[in-house]
Parts: sequence; C-alpha cells; structure tokens
Amino acid sequence: MNNECEIITVVVDSGKADKVIKAAKSKGVTGATIVLGKGSADNKILQFLGLSETRKEIVFMVVHRSIVKMTLDFLKETFHFDKPNKGIAFSMKLDRVLGLHVLYQLETLKQTANGGMKDKMYKAIFTVIDRGKAEAVMDSAKSAGARGGTIINGRGSGIHEQKTLFSFPIEPEKEIVLIIAKTSDTEKIVKKIHDDLKINDPGKGIMFVLDVDQAYGL
Repeated sequence: MNNECEIITVVVDSGKADKVIKAAKSKGVTGATIVLGKGSADNKILQFLGLSETRKEIVFMVVHRSIVKMTLDFLKETFHFDKPNKGIAFSMKLDRVLGLHVLYQLETLKQTANGGMKDKMYKAIFTVIDRGKAEAVMDSAKSAGARGGTIINGRGSGIHEQKTLFSFPIEPEKEIVLIIAKTSDTEKIVKKIHDDLKINDPGKGIMFVLDVDQAYGL
C-alpha cells in the first residue's frame, strides 16, 4: 500500500454521498466506496421524539497526500461541515493500518497515547463486533465520554461473501462502530469498550485506533 496516500472518510446523511463524491472528483479524487450506517447522537430532544438514530452514508476515498487538504477544505466549504449536524470529514494515513493484529492489545494503546502520536487532536476508534452488539459498544463509549458514533452494517451481498474495510475483512453478520474522539479521551473510551465487551476474549470482537490527520464537523 502506497504510504503517499491517505484515506478521506466522510459521514453524511443518507442521500448525500453521491454529491460528496462528485465534489471530490472535481478536485482530482478518482474513486470512492460508499457504505451505509446509522448515527447515534446524544440529543435528548431527538431521543424523546424517537429520532435520535439517523441513516448515514460513509464515503471512503483513497487520495494522494498532495491533494488531501485541498479536497477536505473544498468539501467543508461545499457541505458546510463547519456547522452543526452537517456531517464530518477527516483523513487518515493508510500506513497506519498495515500489520493490523487480530486482537487489540491494550498495552499498544498505552504506548500510542504516550508516544509519537500524541500531537494528533483526534483518533478514529473502530470496533468490529457481532451484529446486535453495536449499541452496547456505543453505551460503553458514551459512558466514557464519547459524544456519538456511526454504526456500519458489515453484511456482504451474498451469504459467503466478505466485505473489507481498508483491506481488513469484515465477516457477514458483523457491525462496525466508528467513533471519532479527542486524543485525550481515547484511552478511557477504548478501555471502557474493551472491558465491557471483553474484546480480548476469543470471538468477542476486534478494535483498532487510527490517527485522524485533519477533521471538520466535529
């Protein structure tokens, strides 16, 4: 995988992903992948009305590093990601994903939090879990300070088909929870999910944390 590339991730309301891709292509992006998800925001009024979960589209775009900032700035201006509830957009270096271990090791996070990554303002926390347990992940994360997250459906289109997230295989009947958190809150959130969901036990799930290089809409 070319370490001169980054992945831009955009989370928007359902129906807006095609517009995001069209805008990105006007800045030189050559392709994208769209997956469906649902958002989970801590809004008491929406919860009272039964509207706290909204359908989301998540766009993944592999982009050469030289046009990442230009593309993100253009998307921010076009879709007003600097205003509340318009969506979020962020970039991550693809070489952070290489050599991913099957089981998340808590000690790795401790070293990361105290090491060279501490200059990043945000982290992206991914949790791959059995279908039906994503809400438990969100409950744990929120109790540790997370503001919300996006739940991605990991089902393939065929019964034996696998989908991938960054080149990482996602089995059918799985859900992926994406949480963007401040670096200072990341260790607490990950530890809470890890402890509550018993992630290190066989078959319980997988977690990994990536640097967020640039972000809008948080």
